[in-house]
Amino acid sequence: MATPINADDLLDLAKKSPVHIVDVRRKPVFDASSSVIAGAVWRNPEEVNTWQSTLDEQREVVVYCVHGHQVSQGCADALVQAGFKARYLEGGFEHWAEEGKPVEAKP
Repeated sequence: MATPINADDLLDLAKKSPVHIVDVRRKPVFDASSSVIAGAVWRNPEEVNTWQSTLDEQREVVVYCVHGHQVSQGCADALVQAGFKARYLEGGFEHWAEEGKPVEAKP
């Protein structure tokens, strides 16, 4: 089972080592948003078993959804079961943005 990571710890982790930050907000929510966490890539949460093969197994993976509940936790659990060191962002994108953490315009 995957464990959470808080916003400050994710910022520290990203400064110290390469990490995959994956936005797994459902497509309608992602499409309605104008931004992502800096450095994140969007992947469809329903296709985690497909896109996990594009990740470097040597890097830690942090996934996030809107609130850090079932979507990101489910993806993180699937990644852990596949052998990745994966966590989900506690509080999700909403909490990250409320904290004033770095976001960027969607590519």
